[in-house]
Amino acid sequence: MSSHPATMEALVVRGINAPFTREKVARPIPGAGQVLVRVMASGVNPLDLKIRSGSAPHAKHPFPAVLGMDLAGVVESVGAGVSAFVEHDEVYGLTGGVGGLQGSLAEFVAVDADLLAPKPKNLSMREAASLPLVFITAWEGLIDRAQVQTRQKVLVQGVGGVGHMVIQIARAYGAEVFAVDGLKKHDLIERLGATSIDRQATSVEEYVSDHTAGEGFDVVYDTVGGAALDASFNAVRRFGQVVSCLGWGTHSLAPLSFRAASYSGVFTLLPMLSGTGRAHHGEILREATRLVEAGKVEPLIDPRQFSFSAAADAHREIENRTTVGKIVVDISG
Repeated sequence: MSSHPATMEALVVRGINAPFTREKVARPIPGAGQVLVRVMASGVNPLDLKIRSGSAPHAKHPFPAVLGMDLAGVVESVGAGVSAFVEHDEVYGLTGGVGGLQGSLAEFVAVDADLLAPKPKNLSMREAASLPLVFITAWEGLIDRAQVQTRQKVLVQGVGGVGHMVIQIARAYGAEVFAVDGLKKHDLIERLGATSIDRQATSVEEYVSDHTAGEGFDVVYDTVGGAALDASFNAVRRFGQVVSCLGWGTHSLAPLSFRAASYSGVFTLLPMLSGTGRAHHGEILREATRLVEAGKVEPLIDPRQFSFSAAADAHREIENRTTVGKIVVDISG
């Protein structure tokens, strides 16, 4: 039996707003139901910055912390009872960086096998690592909650990481898609196959009138919160569905009630925090792999490359809002 080093390198954050320190830590050993993954790429999400700054208590991630929720990598070994994966499989998933689960800014991580899926064959490790959080969030709202149908009209509020996935999944299911954002997102929205609506130039009443003859949209997916969620309640049709992954704050439900419409919140971290429902995340990512390999979904990835030791630079670019697409940190390979 080959012996493995007892340690690995990880980027550790020791407290609120602390820098990343590259440290040698104990290399994890996969327990029952777990897979040890050699991390090749780690996706960076805005939530990582909130955790690091102490402004995401809902993520329940104690310090010292290894951040990084999304990963793509190679199976190094499997724990007892794991039959879905074998050594050398290429996998990806939303696997940690919250709830005390080790994140992906490390050479290796032991993760619940239920959270993983086979990596799409037509994506690089970097591209695959950009997908899990945004795809799962989009899917849970659009498919699990709203059960989007062919020929329905879907409105997306905000075309960031989640929004660009909502557009592609809705189109893959045969819906007609409209997206509200600033003028700078116009070309991206149209390239993804949706109709662009300029948030600054068009009122809710105008776009409901222009695109639905005043009836309202069948499904509205809000990724922005605040005023965009209020607008969503006024943009949905009678008996329609509003879903939001940022449904925090105080809102009047009257516009929703008068349309006899329903609202659902999406909290993607729940299976990782609670330990229940994790297998569904693996199932969703298998659907992602199917859609990506069929050419129906493609990730939007920032072309700049960040090495393991440049993770702080990656965080800074998100903070400075310079990103076009998901930023990914290369871990090894």
